Amino acid sequence: MKILVIGFLSVIVLGAVLLWLPVSNEKPISFLDALFTSTTSVCVTGLVTVVPKYQFTIMGKIILLILIQIGGLGIIACITAFFMLLKRKITVKERIVIQEAYNMNSLGGLVGMVRRILFGTLVVEGIGAVFYAIQFSRDYGLVKGIWYGVFHSVSAFCNAGIDILGEDSLARYVTSPLINITTMMLIILGGIGFTVWYDVIDNGKKIWYREIPKKWCFTRLKLHSKIAIVTTLILLIAGTLLNFVLEYRNPETIGNLNTGQKIMASAFQAVTTRTAGFSTFQQSGMHEETGFLNIILMFIGGSPGGTAGGLKTTTFALLFLAFHTMLRGGHDIECFQRKVAEDSFRVAFVTFMLALGIYVTGTTVIAVIEPDTISLQKIMYETASAMATVGLTQDLTTHLRVGSKIVLMILMYAGRVGPMTIALLFAGKVNLQEKMRTLPTEKIMIG
Repeated sequence: MKILVIGFLSVIVLGAVLLWLPVSNEKPISFLDALFTSTTSVCVTGLVTVVPKYQFTIMGKIILLILIQIGGLGIIACITAFFMLLKRKITVKERIVIQEAYNMNSLGGLVGMVRRILFGTLVVEGIGAVFYAIQFSRDYGLVKGIWYGVFHSVSAFCNAGIDILGEDSLARYVTSPLINITTMMLIILGGIGFTVWYDVIDNGKKIWYREIPKKWCFTRLKLHSKIAIVTTLILLIAGTLLNFVLEYRNPETIGNLNTGQKIMASAFQAVTTRTAGFSTFQQSGMHEETGFLNIILMFIGGSPGGTAGGLKTTTFALLFLAFHTMLRGGHDIECFQRKVAEDSFRVAFVTFMLALGIYVTGTTVIAVIEPDTISLQKIMYETASAMATVGLTQDLTTHLRVGSKIVLMILMYAGRVGPMTIALLFAGKVNLQEKMRTLPTEKIMIG
C-alpha cells in the first residue's frame, strides 16, 4: 500500500519539476500549474489549467506522454518492467506487492501477467496510433500526424483524455467515424481491466483450439469478468440512449447534427464519462439533467485492474445486487449462478461510502472557496470528474481559485490511488486477538 501511495506522489512531484523547467515550456508557467498538470497526467484525469498545445514545447509534451503512460500502467507495473529489463529477479516480497496491486488470488504467474499487460498495452496503443495517424496525417502532415497519433492513442488507452490539439479537445472531429470509433475502443479496452482482457483471450484460445464449445465462451469466464463486461455494456447503452434523448434538440451539443452523428456523439459521451475526458462537444452547453446523468456515469467509472478510475463497475454492480437481494428477502448475494463472498460486499460498501464522503467533502470545500456566481451543478461536475479521474469540465478548471485547484489535485490523487488504499494506509494493523474474538449479537431498529 505504501509503495502505491508514495510511488504515485513521487512521480507527480518529479513530473511537476520537469514540467516547470524552461526547456519544457513555450512561456513561463507557475509551479502550481506545473504541479496540477503533473497530477492530472499521472492520475490520468485530463483536467488542465493550461492548454498543453500552446504551453509546452516538444520536450514538455514528451514528459506529459511519459507521465500519462506511467499513470495508466501503474507504478507497480512500471517498476516490474524496469526490473525485467535489468534481468533482475523479482523477490517474493515484490510479488506480494504485485498481487495486491492487481487483486490476484495467488503468487503464481504474477510476473508473466505483468509481462502480458505491458505487451498488450504496447500492441493496442500501437494499433490505435496507426488509426489516429491516418486522420491526423491528412490534417497536420505526416510527421506531426504520427506524433499526434502516438500521443492521443496513449492518452485514450490510459483514459487520460489529455490532448495536444488545442482548446476544444476532439470537437472538430465530432462527425469523424474514424476518430470517434478509435477513441471509444481505446477507452473501453483500457477501462475494462487487464484481468478481463486475458480471461477473454484465454477462453478465446480454448474455443479456437476446440478445447471448449463456442456456447461456453461466456459461461467459462470468471465471475469478475462477467460482471465487468455486463455492467459496462448496460452503462454504455443506457448512457448513449439517455444522452441522445436529453440532448436531441440542443443546438449547443448535438442538436445540429444528423441522426447518425447524434447517435455517435451520444455514444462517445457515454464512453468518455467512463473516466476518459475527451469531448466532442462543449460540456457547458448540455442541459442540467444531462449534466447530472453524466455525474452519475463519471462517479461509477470503469472496471478495476485497468486504467480507469471511479467507484468501479464491479462495486456498483455488487451494491445493486445486494439491494436487489435485500428487497426479495434473500440472504446470499448471487450472480451468474455464483454466490458472492461476503467480504466482497463489505469492501464494496466501504469503498462506496469513502468515495461518496470524499466527493461530498470536495464539492463542499470548493463551493465555499468559489464565489456564488458559479453554480453548484458545475462544481459537482468538476469534483466528480476529478475524483473519478475523468477530466471533463464545464469550462471551470481554468477559472478556479488556488484553493480549489489544490482540492482538485487531492481528489485526483485519491481517485487514482483509491480511497480504500488511503484508508487502509492510515488505519494501521488490526490486532490478531481483536480479529479473532466473537461478541454477542443484538439487533437494532432500522428505518
